Amino acid sequence: MLSRLVTLRKSRKWSMQETADRLEIAKSTYAGYEYGYREPSLQALSDFADLFETSVDHILGRSEQSLELTKLIEKESIALTLDGESLSKEELIDFIVFTRMKREISTKETFIKKEA
Repeated sequence: MLSRLVTLRKSRKWSMQETADRLEIAKSTYAGYEYGYREPSLQALSDFADLFETSVDHILGRSEQSLELTKLIEKESIALTLDGESLSKEELIDFIVFTRMKREISTKETFIKKEA
């Protein structure tokens, strides 16, 4: 059921025991969630999301972990931070412009190398 737990845990190179210790639960309890013979409570799902720095929806397979930055410009409900400070709308736009320019330069450099 919660196959994303396996992926999230392995991406951090944590054992089941280490993950269970971080959640302050028994290893057998955590293994039950990964293997699907135990249903997590809402609190357990919330704890997983906090531990793996993701959303409950992502853990449940209800969403992908990608966000279109250009759509975030208009959303008031999502706050992005950098070094503990909120990004302003202008800073987000600057980031998008910077990234697009960097990609364009990189593409041109690759093209020039292929031509040489």
